[in-house]
Amino acid sequence: MIELLKKVKLFENLNVEQLQRIQSIARTQTFTPGTVLFQENDHGAAFYILLKGSIKIYTRSSSGDEKVLSLIQAGESFGELSLLDGRPRSASAQTLEGSTLLVISANDFHALLREQFEITRHIMTELCRRLRDTNQHVYDLTFVDSRTRVLKNVILLANRHGSRAGNIITIKMPLNYDELAQMAGVAKQALSQVLRDLEDRQILTFGLNEYKLDLARLNG
Repeated sequence: MIELLKKVKLFENLNVEQLQRIQSIARTQTFTPGTVLFQENDHGAAFYILLKGSIKIYTRSSSGDEKVLSLIQAGESFGELSLLDGRPRSASAQTLEGSTLLVISANDFHALLREQFEITRHIMTELCRRLRDTNQHVYDLTFVDSRTRVLKNVILLANRHGSRAGNIITIKMPLNYDELAQMAGVAKQALSQVLRDLEDRQILTFGLNEYKLDLARLNG
């Protein structure tokens, strides 16, 4: 478990003794694909660290339409916002595939923040990044055309979750067209047209639960 914790960005500057402290207060849980970990407006009872798998963070409108806000991959954490401000969950979380998580209760999470400044600093940095992403997303929805929004989201996924070999970035993620459309803020038909064009030009290719982005063709 200590070796797994060392790979979590939130804990990258902690020593073995500090990691053992985290291990002592965390419990490991495994979930099947499609499991809802918590829903929007739930009381925040725990903080989550993803060890294996992938999670989508999303909201639903009053009419039931879903909007994917972000994707969580192994080594990332989520669920801290409602623990910090005491308000209900601002979004829902669901597994996209079989996933293993570390779960820390609210009381233990607050004690950890008091004890470990490095963890507190990393959480503050992550919250700032999310705020900047939100500001950029609002700008994109206001001023950027659909094609550019789709391409930006594909590149964003590649930067955050892809593995690179030469000019090819492989994004291993079970994300469907609906979820991609929600992230880019475009209609599914518009998404299909853009992806078809990228595929025809061999900039983007699709496999089973993965996408490959060719940087040479993208920049060509």
